[in-house]
Amino acid sequence: MMMNTIKPLKSASSLLMLLLVLAGCSVAPTYEKAEVATPSAYKEALTTNSTWKEAQPSEEVARGEWWKIFADDSLNEMETLAMVANQNLKAAAARLKQSRALRQDARAGLFPQVNAGLGANRGRAAPASQGLPDNTRMPTSTTYNAQLGASYELDLFGRVASSIDAATADTQKNEALFQSVQLALQADVAQAYFLLRELDAEQALYAATVELRSKTLKLVQTRFNEGDISELDLARAKAELASAQSESLGLARSRAVAEHALAVLLGKTPAEFNFSPRPLARIAVNIPAGLPSALLERRPDIAAAERSMAAANARIGVARSAFFPRLDITGSAGYESASLGDLLNWSSRTFLLGPLLSMPLFDGGRRQASVDKAGAVYEEDVANYRQTVLNAFKEVEDNLADLRLLHEQTLAQDNAVQAAERAAKLSHVQYREGSVSYLNVIDADRTVLQQQRIAAQLDGARAKSAVSLIRAIGGGWEARKSAPVTLSTLTEANPKTIMAKAD
Repeated sequence: MMMNTIKPLKSASSLLMLLLVLAGCSVAPTYEKAEVATPSAYKEALTTNSTWKEAQPSEEVARGEWWKIFADDSLNEMETLAMVANQNLKAAAARLKQSRALRQDARAGLFPQVNAGLGANRGRAAPASQGLPDNTRMPTSTTYNAQLGASYELDLFGRVASSIDAATADTQKNEALFQSVQLALQADVAQAYFLLRELDAEQALYAATVELRSKTLKLVQTRFNEGDISELDLARAKAELASAQSESLGLARSRAVAEHALAVLLGKTPAEFNFSPRPLARIAVNIPAGLPSALLERRPDIAAAERSMAAANARIGVARSAFFPRLDITGSAGYESASLGDLLNWSSRTFLLGPLLSMPLFDGGRRQASVDKAGAVYEEDVANYRQTVLNAFKEVEDNLADLRLLHEQTLAQDNAVQAAERAAKLSHVQYREGSVSYLNVIDADRTVLQQQRIAAQLDGARAKSAVSLIRAIGGGWEARKSAPVTLSTLTEANPKTIMAKAD
């Protein structure tokens, strides 16, 4: 008799040990980051004879307040304001919070689910259900119950673990996307700021041109009154002055639009934001041409693409686990009585405990379709990751080339401005002496304005290209002690105080 009792116990123990061993198994494929072709040097690095080194992962390095390299207090204050007031950044922060909540939801599968219930049931059974004639009168009964229930899935083949891995990778992806939105916002603020100042520089040129042409018109008017010239020169002088005034108003329209765009980036309505004219001077910012390609690994969009691959890989494991048995252990204990007063009596206790091992035998190919879909999603994410890396290299090359060529173009443009100013000065002298016609003066003045505008636009392009390069390399080129803006700082700062300083 004793032997008969021991055998079932041994069998149960063996089954339990087997299930515990299986609980450590996982059918998810081992994740390996997709390989990408990484050149040892950029094309532009070879052009500028700079030294480069191979890329090393450095996603954890803080981006830092890179905009401070421009040494502009107004820009610094606007960047700070944007970090606490921009609505797109707040939306990205909310998406990150959602992702973290989903990860916590997935982690809840590691623990038993416990619930409590208290209720009452009143009913009457049908006579037929009791094997009685249909006309039998059945009594009505009331049952009271109070129960505590629990359920737990034994993770035999890693379904829960793979779900957690996928949710964790998704959270890390959203953290990287938050950093990407933050970096994009910082770059957009800087570029909008420099565009506004570039337009201010062009406006200043037109203001000087209008003043110069007003003086010229007075001179022409005097000579016309004295009979030295015909009315044709007077009409041309008036036309040139009016043309400069009209073009200046066109620039004012562009500036208003740029100012409104900057206001929105700062979380303000256009009516709440006003930026006093401040012409852009040439910015001397030296971003090292020999940037190591390791900094490409710091780009948040690349980190997000890589984490998306990891999440897709984990979901393959979730899909595969559907082919294997699932063991759920459920149980409940409590009291049940026909009288509310007797509900908590020891004799009214009740319990239910039992494992459920389930496995679908035929589903028409649904599980295989889920595995195929998960594999295809992973392949898509691998392709997206590699394309993101390619785009990152392209953006860095583009902006390195822009800065190099803009530097050379600016030097040539400075010579053009000097030559045009000299020619204009000579034409005015010669016109006053009567040796050239007024058409020469008009042509020379137009050339000066054109060359000066090009020079101002090149200064703006260099500033904006510098910002684009910093954005392309992930927000900086060296490790910084200052930590990046976190979710908590979105609510800690006071936008009104910061805006007062900016104004």
